Order: sequence, then C-alpha cells, then structure tokens
Amino acid sequence: MSLYCGIACRKKSFWCYRLLSTYVTKTRYLFELKEDDDACKKAQQTGAFYLFHSLAPLLQKSEQRYQAPQYSLLELERLLAKFGQDTQRIEDSVLIGCSKQHEAWFALDLGLNSSSSLNASLQKAEMEIELKGSFTDLRKALFQLNTKDASLLTTAQALLRWHDAHQFCSRSGQPTKKNVAGSKRVCPSSKIIYYPQMAPVVITLVSDGTRCLLARQSSFPKGMYSALAGFCDIGESLEEAVRREVAEEVGLELERLKYSASQHWSFPNSSLMIACHASVKPGQTEIQVNLKELEAAGWFSHDEVATALRRNNPYTQQQNGTFWLPPKLAIAHQLIKEWVEKPSCSTLPA
Repeated sequence: MSLYCGIACRKKSFWCYRLLSTYVTKTRYLFELKEDDDACKKAQQTGAFYLFHSLAPLLQKSEQRYQAPQYSLLELERLLAKFGQDTQRIEDSVLIGCSKQHEAWFALDLGLNSSSSLNASLQKAEMEIELKGSFTDLRKALFQLNTKDASLLTTAQALLRWHDAHQFCSRSGQPTKKNVAGSKRVCPSSKIIYYPQMAPVVITLVSDGTRCLLARQSSFPKGMYSALAGFCDIGESLEEAVRREVAEEVGLELERLKYSASQHWSFPNSSLMIACHASVKPGQTEIQVNLKELEAAGWFSHDEVATALRRNNPYTQQQNGTFWLPPKLAIAHQLIKEWVEKPSCSTLPA
C-alpha cells in the first residue's frame, strides 16, 4: 500500500512539474523578448501579427462572432509594399504574448502616425478591402470574441495607445524611443525609462444580505445596470477607495468587504479592475444617489438579478420594467454571478 502511494505521489508531482514548467518556460521566454532586442527581432521572423487602425482591431465576422486574423512577417511586408509603405513601419509593433510553442504574437497599428518613420497612416477603407475584414471598435466587438482574442486585443490596444501618447520625455521634451518589444520607452537625452502603466479601479457589489445594489451611468447602454466603480485616489488603500466610492456615489457606509478578483480593462484607458463584495451596516440601506456620478441606483432582489443573468440576449431593446447586466467577460458579471450563487459571500469579514 505504501509503495503504491509513493508511486502515485511521484506521478502526481511529475505532472504538476510539467504543467508548471510549461508556464515558467513561456513566461521566461516572454521576459527574454522584452529585455533582448535581438531576440525579439528574431521572434518576429516566425511570429504572428494582429493589425489595428487607429486603435481599432482588424476583425472578420463569422456568423454572430468575430475572429481576429493573424499575419506572418512575410505577409505583412508584402502588404506594406503593396500600399507603398516602408517595412521599417514594423518597428512600431508591440509584443503582446506567445503560444506554448513560443510563437510570439505582436500587434501593429497601421492608422497611427509612425514614430519610426515619416510614413502617414494607411487608408482604412483600402486596407479593409485588401484584408477582407473591418477595423472595428473593440469595445463594441469585445463580447463577441473568444477569450484568447479578447485578452490579446485588449492588451494590444492598451499598449498601442500608451506608446502613441508617450512619444516625448516629460522632463527633457525630447522624443523617446521604444524597445523592440514595446515593453518600455527610453529618453536618449535624460536616460529616463518609461514603462506602460495601468490605473487601479475598484468595482464593488454592495449587499444588505438579501438584496444587491446596482447602478447605471448615463453613458451606459440603455437598460444596463452594473456594480459601483471608481478610480483609486493617490494615497488610498484598496479598502479606503472602496468605502469612499460607495459613500460618494450612493451615500452608504460599508461594514465589511471581501476581495473577489481582478481584470485588465482597456476602456477608456488601461485600468486594473479590482473587484470586491461589500455589505452595508444593518439598518443603513437608504440610498442617496449622487447625480453627478450616477443616473440611477437601486436595490435588486435575488430573483430579479438571477432572472437578468438568464436572459439570452441583453442587447435587445429594453422592455417595460426590465434591465440587463454586463456580459460574461466583464468582471462585473462575475461579481453579480457570485452573489446570486452565494448571496452570503459579501457578508464575510475582510
């Protein structure tokens, strides 16, 4: 019996090691590409490229879903040559990930003015015809993409946007230069190194034990309600930011909060969404909506929220008295689903 257990444990350790080894190897390969320009240039030779135009990814429609096509370096060079563009433009690409087999993935925006040459942006309509796709607003298409493409394209858009907005040193005023991978920019004059940054945002689902609080901003699509969210202020802890945002937006004081998960969110700029459950103090559930922040807010019962989660197509026109929730890829959806499946999750101590 003990011999059998020993063999089983060794087998288990072997498979655990292999799984960990694959992840570690991939992670260290990406680190090498970020730090070694020559290695990254070599990876471009066998890598794949996703294309953007003015921060909108090239997508192809397949039934009710979008797909993001990939292009090899050779295909990209032929495309640029056909439109009279210098292949030097490829230097503006950014590394966004790699496969388990170490095929590196890059993104290149053909609509932004190139920082590596004098080339102007390529014409959107001409490119769409040539590539048999369309450059689509990522925010509108995000929830019709598969998980892999959604993650890669939001990463790509965030990096491309950051590089477009940080082409000059804030101290010297001189142009900065990106490394091949796009993981940083350096000012040749001041020697300052700039790294892409994300703004922390707290998103909180508040509960009184039997109901949860949902709200909407005027900018939301018609009928959509979500959890409360807001940017962290400088000097705040996560807990302080959650309590302040809830107090500011709906006039409630929290009793307890519990971390749930986090998610990168590319809109309108790159943010790190930090999701929490929270509960209000007993007897203090009267909402006072801050109309400068929100259009509406209210308490919703477990049955109401569960019914909203089951609706197949939330994008259909709002009907009398109905509301819909953020789609599955959004972390707000995860928070709400957790609460429906286990309403007591927000009453646990932090």
